[in-house]
Amino acid sequence: MKKNFYTKILSIAVVLVLTASTLTGCGKASSGGGSDGSGVKVFFSTLTLDDFKELVQNSVIEAGAKNGVTVDVGTPCATVDEQVQQFRDAAAKGYDAIICNPVDADTALQLEVIAGDIPILFTNTQPADDYLKPDKYMYVGSYEIDAGTMQAEYVWNTLGKPKSLNVVLFQGQPGHPAAIKRTHAVKKYFIDNGVDVNYVFNDTAYWDTQKAADGFKTFLKTQQPYDCVICNNDSMALGVVQAMNDLGIDTSAIPVVGIDATTDGCASIMNGGMQFTVLQSASGQGAACIEAAIALAKKGTTKDVEYVTDDLTFVWVPFTPVDKSNAGSIK
Repeated sequence: MKKNFYTKILSIAVVLVLTASTLTGCGKASSGGGSDGSGVKVFFSTLTLDDFKELVQNSVIEAGAKNGVTVDVGTPCATVDEQVQQFRDAAAKGYDAIICNPVDADTALQLEVIAGDIPILFTNTQPADDYLKPDKYMYVGSYEIDAGTMQAEYVWNTLGKPKSLNVVLFQGQPGHPAAIKRTHAVKKYFIDNGVDVNYVFNDTAYWDTQKAADGFKTFLKTQQPYDCVICNNDSMALGVVQAMNDLGIDTSAIPVVGIDATTDGCASIMNGGMQFTVLQSASGQGAACIEAAIALAKKGTTKDVEYVTDDLTFVWVPFTPVDKSNAGSIK
């Protein structure tokens, strides 16, 4: 998702509001604006921010303001203990809903117990299905399998649907649900299409640009052939492009693909660096979190929320493929 000038303004606003505490580690970010969510109070808890997580946070704040929802934003948490304390404080305040990007998805049950009767809308990092409950503990995000499938499909079609491929693969944080599912989807697509794939380099770079750049340079020392580079996010793909540019490698000859459609990712596509990314709509996810929070507070159900699944457990905001034909129009 693109980080534009307006989003940067919102980022500054977040810094300012976090200095005015109304709750331990919490600032009041937005209220008023619309009428649908009038009287609804939401707490937002997140782990340490990166570009995309910051966009989601800003989008929650913006959507809350548009719909009259009071959104109190907790200071980004570096540890599970910090997030647990935020939940204890939030539970004592009696919010209508908590929107949470968990520090560790495995702590979801602990957070649910602390929240008590307050519904939780998890986002960005998906807890195990066993921890979710219809209209109570839900996940709002994008269906990660689609993103990996789109990447593999683009690479295969761009290279002329070869029967075999040498693939460099950079995964995000080990054990992160998005990294696992995106990677699985890439591999499954090639298997389903009968492509004999040799993963000449398959490593983690923790979503980080510099780690991916360093990792790619390490791979090149093996002197193995490669046809493409598939990364779990744009930041890592940009690191690969950076390394290729440093070493004088023609990026137009080797598809480098990412996920998120960040500002830098889209700019790289337009400038001939990366070739493809997948838009994960931070604005869409933030708006969906607020829509679901309002529905739970006002009606007790999310059955009329856009993109909600039939079991009322997930809200899947669609991914969108992005290449040079539309990268310049992503907002």
